[in-house]
Amino acid sequence: MDNLQGMIFAAGLGTRFKPWTDKHPKALALVHGKSLLQHNIEYLQQYGISNVVVNVHHFANQIVEALDKNKGWGSTITISDETEEVLETGGGIKKAAHLFTADTIVIINVDILTDLDLEKMIAFHQQEHPVSTLAVTSRTTSRYFLFDEANTLCGWRNTKTGEEKIARPTATYIPKAFSGIHVISKQLLSLIERQGKFSMVDVYLDLARTHSIKGFDHSGSRFIDVGKPDSVAQAEMLFSK
Repeated sequence: MDNLQGMIFAAGLGTRFKPWTDKHPKALALVHGKSLLQHNIEYLQQYGISNVVVNVHHFANQIVEALDKNKGWGSTITISDETEEVLETGGGIKKAAHLFTADTIVIINVDILTDLDLEKMIAFHQQEHPVSTLAVTSRTTSRYFLFDEANTLCGWRNTKTGEEKIARPTATYIPKAFSGIHVISKQLLSLIERQGKFSMVDVYLDLARTHSIKGFDHSGSRFIDVGKPDSVAQAEMLFSK
């Protein structure tokens, strides 16, 4: 697929992944002998995306060394250096904005493993023309994006605290769990007004009032957030070699 780029968020501190992250970045944690970073670079390659930005902060030098040693596992990798300050998802995208040349950019958290059909998600995005399409499922979590019946983002809800943010009022809100995968249009980059360190969730809620942000439900796919050390064993069972 032409004119596509990827970005892998690999800058996080991985505090839930201790003790590994006391000495290593979470991106280099192994599942079936391959790092999470390698898994996601190869996942993007399956869909013809071999031009990838990787942001780094925690043990950044280890990630750069692994990429150099393995020649990017066959992809062209550009580093977005956040060693001075980790900027969260929104700040990370904004800092990397000048590195994107493609019209369509696929963004994934390094600790996500999935067999979501990206080709279908990208086709949906290109057909609907939102500023961003968010991969979502009907799984149970504590924080949800809220959509209307046309899969347009309307708000956000935290079921533990009861906090709710509504950007676009509608009759019925359909809660969906975000999978940490976004397909964004390049025009989104110029719409981000926040500065410094901030979450893309807040950006999406800012923009949802005036722009279309869509949800792409992939509830039938295999999916795991390898957020804690005990989820490595679950990931290895879910994704056999």
